[in-house]
Amino acid sequence: MNINQNNMRKLILQVQLSVDGFVGGPNGELDWMTWNLDDSVSAFINSLTDRCDTILLGRNMTDGFVNYWESVVNNQPGSPEYPFALKMVNYPKIVFSRTITESNWNNTTIATGDFVSFIKKLKEQPGKDIIVYGGAGFVSSLIKEGMIDEFNLFYNPVLINKGLQIFGLLENRQKLTLLDAVPYSCGVSVIRYQLNQDA
Repeated sequence: MNINQNNMRKLILQVQLSVDGFVGGPNGELDWMTWNLDDSVSAFINSLTDRCDTILLGRNMTDGFVNYWESVVNNQPGSPEYPFALKMVNYPKIVFSRTITESNWNNTTIATGDFVSFIKKLKEQPGKDIIVYGGAGFVSSLIKEGMIDEFNLFYNPVLINKGLQIFGLLENRQKLTLLDAVPYSCGVSVIRYQLNQDA
């Protein structure tokens, strides 16, 4: 188990991007993404997920995220996605929202108010690391506040010209340390950075 008993838990970002830096089309479209990932990419995604025990989500992304993975678990037990879907359904999920205070989703709690203070306290609790997938506005706010400890950027071999971005709110420079950069046969390249807290 990868439980951080002495050090603070990390907040890990896993996100799909186009080469020109978009995480979704103008209306959040994901039709540009590489869907037929090779086994090595899937293995890396699983290893990243296994480092964590909590999922953070923005309100706008939650419906699609929860409904998709619950549909796989409930209706597609033979799917190759089933083992991963179980993790997505069973992991505790925290949704940050300014508009709702109660959750209708399974295994999900709602966080309101100051997300920076909330996440700082969450990082201090015992457990594995914490993973965030989106949405774009929520991730932008996390990046702006320097809350992301590790960036896992999945670059897809496509230019989409316009859409949603996650780095647009950044006001100050943040120094990153390259962990690794791996190209995969499906065309996706994963570049991993760690936030340099001393910069």
